[in-house]
Amino acid sequence: MTEPQDGEIPDGLSAAELGMWQSFRNGTTYDLRTRDPVRDDPFAAHIWGPERSVGARTVARLLLSGPEARPGRVAALKLRGVRITGRLDLAGGRVSPYVELTGCRFEQEVVLPECRFTTLRMVGCAIPRLEAARLHTEGDLHLPRCRIERGIRLTDAQIGTDLLINQISVGPDRQGRALTADGLAVAQDLQAEMIETRGELSLRGAKVGGSLSLRGSRLRGTEGRRALNAPQLTVERTLYMTEAWVSVDTGNQGTTPPYGIALSSGTPARGTRSQVFECRGGVRLDDGRFGDAVDLHKARFVLARHEELSLRRIATPELRFNAERPEEGRVVLNGAKVVTLIDVSTSWPGPGGLAMGGFVYENLVPYGHFPLSRRLEWVLAATPEYVPEPYERLASVLRSCGEDSDAREVLLAKQRRRRETLPPAARLWGYLQDWTVAYGYRPGRAAVWMAVLWAAGTVAFSRYDPAAIKQEEHPEWNAALYALDLLVPVINLGQDGYWRLEGGWQWVGAALVLLGWILATTVAAGASRLLRRG
Repeated sequence: MTEPQDGEIPDGLSAAELGMWQSFRNGTTYDLRTRDPVRDDPFAAHIWGPERSVGARTVARLLLSGPEARPGRVAALKLRGVRITGRLDLAGGRVSPYVELTGCRFEQEVVLPECRFTTLRMVGCAIPRLEAARLHTEGDLHLPRCRIERGIRLTDAQIGTDLLINQISVGPDRQGRALTADGLAVAQDLQAEMIETRGELSLRGAKVGGSLSLRGSRLRGTEGRRALNAPQLTVERTLYMTEAWVSVDTGNQGTTPPYGIALSSGTPARGTRSQVFECRGGVRLDDGRFGDAVDLHKARFVLARHEELSLRRIATPELRFNAERPEEGRVVLNGAKVVTLIDVSTSWPGPGGLAMGGFVYENLVPYGHFPLSRRLEWVLAATPEYVPEPYERLASVLRSCGEDSDAREVLLAKQRRRRETLPPAARLWGYLQDWTVAYGYRPGRAAVWMAVLWAAGTVAFSRYDPAAIKQEEHPEWNAALYALDLLVPVINLGQDGYWRLEGGWQWVGAALVLLGWILATTVAAGASRLLRRG
């Protein structure tokens, strides 16, 4: 092949390549489809012959040092239904023309490390592997509906606007990773809706300037790999791991970038169905930062016993945890910081399946009915061994929401849980406290006990005629006032201190004084809590 002058056509081009060369200069779409849907399917087994084939070297030559556009035109590579033979290698190159490949088939991998594009669109293409570490685009990178058998590598890539990979299907590489995008930086949104991965989706340390959407996607990890591995992920807006509404007939959302085709009210449009987000394998979002929310609405996590949905130390204003309840594995929220927790009672796993040591949240907004008994079971499931902090956090949140009685019930449950860790003598004393005054968290019960003791003391002392300590200085004996004077500390009703109790009556008086101090202190503590609430 000889070097052409400006505007000249190089020697040795096939008929298909010649047509592509001319279309490039005109900025028009070079379409080699047969209009037969089966034969035009890039994923089907039909062979595309030389009449539909162009060499990867010719494509690279057009992109890196192609001819100038015809007058009044903009040079662009737009291919549709074309087979690219050989290995397309643009590593380290700078591609100025606009690139759009639709329904094309690559024979070998596409190599784009450290390559710079304005905008790159490959839609519905069959690609053995895409190697694009440190790729840089000024505009979008589009890969919707592509099928890539041996994985994608976008490590440390920088996308100037949006990264759109909706409905992509990706197989694993040699290390079991389907999409490796550690250190990826996307200036705006990362749309990965309804994707299918057969290998780990790795986004370690990635940064997304808008939202990250995985609506309706299906992630499947390989042996020894997680399905989603994204520690230290930063998303300025919302991470969506939710359902998507798709067409019943085609299974597609119908637009790119798709945002679903449900109605604004949240109900499905006619002819659509729901496809939930499904993750088969471990999920790691440790130390993630999310500017608006983490949304797990109706998400399905299929975990093995040793696998986790790990949200350790994440920080987000809102966590919407209303996913399907995992049958196995663990949900870990240790050290997470959430302003508002929106959840469903049936979403949380049972005992042994939940960990939330140091989990901080400020507001609780349950979907539907979430009784306090289920909320206490939620705390119990997260604490196989007694830990006071989850109970105290829940009580604090309930109290800040004005649910003072529920907060007292939580603290009472904490004391009962703590009692099981005490030695026998202390446990017995705990049972006595619980039975009599409910550890002071039910002051009404203490008031009832004071009334019972007062009545009992009145009846007892009405059968006793004590001697006065000073014969000339004493009030008239009143059994009811004397019993009340012993029970109520601090207040002097004019009976205590004037009468001499002897024998067993001394023990009766001492018991009333002791019980009175305990019960009165309990009532006062309950009253002070009510006053603080007021």
